[in-house]
Amino acid sequence: MPELPEVETVRRGLEQKLNNFIIKKVEVCRDSTVAFPTNKKEFIIGLHNSLIYKWDRRGKYLIAQLKEVPKENTQFPLENSPNNGFLVVHLRMTGYFKLINNSTPPCKHTRIRFFDKNNNELRYIDVRSFGQMWLIKQGLSPNKIIKGLGSLGPEPFSRDFNTKYLKKVISKRTKSIKAILLDQTIVAGIGNIYADESLYSAGISPFREAQTIKKNELIKLKESIVTVLKKSIGSGGTTFSDFRDLEGENGNFGLQTNVYRRTGKECHKCGNLIERQKITGRSTHWCPKCQK
Repeated sequence: MPELPEVETVRRGLEQKLNNFIIKKVEVCRDSTVAFPTNKKEFIIGLHNSLIYKWDRRGKYLIAQLKEVPKENTQFPLENSPNNGFLVVHLRMTGYFKLINNSTPPCKHTRIRFFDKNNNELRYIDVRSFGQMWLIKQGLSPNKIIKGLGSLGPEPFSRDFNTKYLKKVISKRTKSIKAILLDQTIVAGIGNIYADESLYSAGISPFREAQTIKKNELIKLKESIVTVLKKSIGSGGTTFSDFRDLEGENGNFGLQTNVYRRTGKECHKCGNLIERQKITGRSTHWCPKCQK
């Protein structure tokens, strides 16, 4: 599943490529992709004449701020158009966007197609069809309608994500620190890959009970999370996930991982072999010697 770096890479690509993209036509190829409203006609009509003005990210969610452009030849700056709600997207396992200038017939995994007046197409493709979209009209709250969005913990790059916060949320928890990092209500956007890499960088065993992590270790863990995520964003995400950016490419952070999917290979630091075991149903990779 795309994690924070992959979703952030997609967000940046959408923001750069979709200049003044006003939706003139929407084609829903798979009804289940539209999570809200339940009537797909409301989804289609609600997006008509909407400018995709700005893209934000919250955890693993993409959030497009919409502007209403009712007339073809609106003279005032488009950013001054009235707000028209939000289009929220969760890519899940295999969802990705592709911008197509010369419209071509959709592949069998195409789920939703957005067209502008020049027939340029923003196509949403999803092989496993777990991804979802929500159209949240102006006046409604995305956090209230989308349960997962409203329950997210702080962003790893935010001021709220600090050592004091970490100490508070783990102080009485007997769960493993790996399970804590995967909990989106505690910290938003971290998944399996970056939890493994961050714990390796901090020298902390993924099996440690969260409440046993000391303050100096928490300081290092927080710094490791931020460093690993920033490095991956700079690399465009990881090659290991099914993620694709707007150009249809995946990232290259996978070429730089220290433990993830390196089972049986030598640790870059000590030469010990990397091991793998499941924690809460997720494959976990670690170095038994470097991580205590």
